[in-house]
Amino acid sequence: MIPESYIDPRLPLLDLHRHLDGSIRLETVLEVALEQGIALPAYDLQSLRPHVVVDGKAAGLMDFIGRFRWLTAILHDLDTCRRVAYENVEDAKGEGIDYIELRFSPWFMAETHGLDPAGVVEAVADGVVAAERDTGVRAQIIGIMSRTYDTDTCHRELDALLAHRDHLVAIDLAGDEMKFPASLFGEHFKRAREAGLQVTVHAGEVDGPESVWAAIRELGARRIGHGIHSLEDPALVEYLVDQRIGLEIAITSNIQVGIVDDYPAHPVKRILEAGIVANLNTDDPAISGIDLHHEFEVAAPRAGLSPAQTRLAQANALEMAFLTEQEKRALLQRRASRRAAGQPGPL
Repeated sequence: MIPESYIDPRLPLLDLHRHLDGSIRLETVLEVALEQGIALPAYDLQSLRPHVVVDGKAAGLMDFIGRFRWLTAILHDLDTCRRVAYENVEDAKGEGIDYIELRFSPWFMAETHGLDPAGVVEAVADGVVAAERDTGVRAQIIGIMSRTYDTDTCHRELDALLAHRDHLVAIDLAGDEMKFPASLFGEHFKRAREAGLQVTVHAGEVDGPESVWAAIRELGARRIGHGIHSLEDPALVEYLVDQRIGLEIAITSNIQVGIVDDYPAHPVKRILEAGIVANLNTDDPAISGIDLHHEFEVAAPRAGLSPAQTRLAQANALEMAFLTEQEKRALLQRRASRRAAGQPGPL
């Protein structure tokens, strides 16, 4: 008997939580660094990889985050920002992904080489639009405010994002949720919602369920990045289920950062069994050394998920996506048409 697949070929494959600046090709890092004389810890793939890619577990959250510096080091001009955005969508195509939401902090991407954050937003949007046209992958971008800078800087970062509001689908808040709680950013998200943008917030990743409550009540979040500590509050679980507020789960990332001890300890199985809408995502594939297939076919089974549960997570992703119902139906129809034509699916 052929074993049941962990990915349903009848459904589109989606990644809703992928950081663009955590998905830059190491080959591109090397090429640009050598061309521009940018300092790296090593100048061949084999030697550079241990400085960027986590093997097993990182030494902690700051070790994981610190690996970004070798990816963003090459963002010396807007053309390179445009290039890495384009390549992100190309790589999604290579994974068989039908729809992807790429998120990024323009301030973080601009910081190393003093670029204009609004220019970074425009360049990323240009790269994504061009790649959509060339690959056929549907892609949208989510602007991140990096709470760890401070509230004033986040206002300026939001200014840069809203200058190109038409290219964005949502606003996110990422960074240190313990030191910079959601309550500090109410005005920021009021501006974002008034601009017509959707809201997803990193919460309940390191901090507890109160962080998730704040993201929902104070910032208007309709999706939560990670949210794995939500299970600690039965009232929150009930609310998430009733309101269909989705959790963007990234199993491997949670383990590598040290939030979860190992695969069997990950709460994703209990999250799905509780009836919470949750899906599977890569987070930072260049740093984690994974792709979306790894999360479905390696990480999820190790975390105790059955094929039926991973397929449920795949269906949940379509429900959670920041798309209109018409756009969701179009993705389903496109998948059905490809299967009818005998074209390879995501498997």
